[in-house]
Amino acid sequence: MEHVDIAIIGAGIGGMAAAIALHREGCKVGIYEQAARFGRVGAGINLTPNAVRALDGLGVGEGLRETAYEPTCRVSRMWDTGAETSRLELHADGRRRYGAPQLTVHRADLLTALETALPQDSVHLGSKVVSVAQDAARAYVDLADGTRVSAGAVIGCDGIHSVVRAALAGPEAPRFTGKVAFRAIVPTAPLARYDLTPTTKWWGPDSSSQIFTFLINRGRELFVFATVAEEEWTRESWSMQGSKEELLRAYAGFHEEARAILSQCDVVLKTALYIRDPMPRWTEGRITLLGDACHAMLPFMAQGAAMGLEDAVVLSRCLAGQRGDMPGALLRYERARLERTARIQRGSLQNDWLRADTNADWVYGFDAWTEPLPEQAGA
Repeated sequence: MEHVDIAIIGAGIGGMAAAIALHREGCKVGIYEQAARFGRVGAGINLTPNAVRALDGLGVGEGLRETAYEPTCRVSRMWDTGAETSRLELHADGRRRYGAPQLTVHRADLLTALETALPQDSVHLGSKVVSVAQDAARAYVDLADGTRVSAGAVIGCDGIHSVVRAALAGPEAPRFTGKVAFRAIVPTAPLARYDLTPTTKWWGPDSSSQIFTFLINRGRELFVFATVAEEEWTRESWSMQGSKEELLRAYAGFHEEARAILSQCDVVLKTALYIRDPMPRWTEGRITLLGDACHAMLPFMAQGAAMGLEDAVVLSRCLAGQRGDMPGALLRYERARLERTARIQRGSLQNDWLRADTNADWVYGFDAWTEPLPEQAGA
């Protein structure tokens, strides 16, 4: 039987961030990931200042800046006329206001930055979790190969299909939103006549239709994320290969600049968008959840990864000096995170974030390293 202080299920963004933060607090961590290897997966990711502050505190922000792009501002535009409806300055003004910049990166670069900062020999690839259990003294993780891991606590960071969540809350299927997303990365050279320096959201004729773009790879590439309504999704996989022709048909009435960007999307990934409702609680004894496992959300506020990073930091702070009462520390973490993550889940579903307003302070101004924590249980 393997023994660790903290068993982390899943080596995604939240899981790796939690491992780094908990290791800094002196915890022996083990990360159990079902994938056989790390790979260059995903596309662009928009790291708002609250996420960057969390990464800076973990010691990975500086290295990430080597491949990132720092947008000048965040702009909303109307789908047909191109008229601006809001503009949020992000560069020097954002640094002064929020204490950190906004960075746009390839998801793989973020994963690599986190991977290189992990505690040595902490990751166990090819480790599929089949069940979790606990008694008064320890929590246990059973792997498909027959290995049992004993831990002071188990943190389920295993995404929207979380095995740990199912063990705590019972089986529950994610809900299809009636929306699909197209993702693509295009070179910026053919689009040089356009100002691509802001992160830009083109608001469509209805709440299901929009295009969001931002630069990555030091400005050499543009990430394109576009959504549109689709009545049902019957395919077994949530993702499939899309086509430029389908993309251009879906946004045929959009402004010329938006269509010019889409015309460069030679390789397109099409993904169904699923969500779960906010949980009333996500901790039981020595087992808790983190990131998409407990608060999967739509990407319309660019806060999915940010919430996982904030979770990781707050969890490490709650465990600092309280490892003798692991259940109490985990409940404190849950109380610290439940309201904020639920509010952002609901806001992402509503999809009107920064359409006309430019007050992002309650989201971007959050500092997971200094935000006051609730009192300890029994304090």
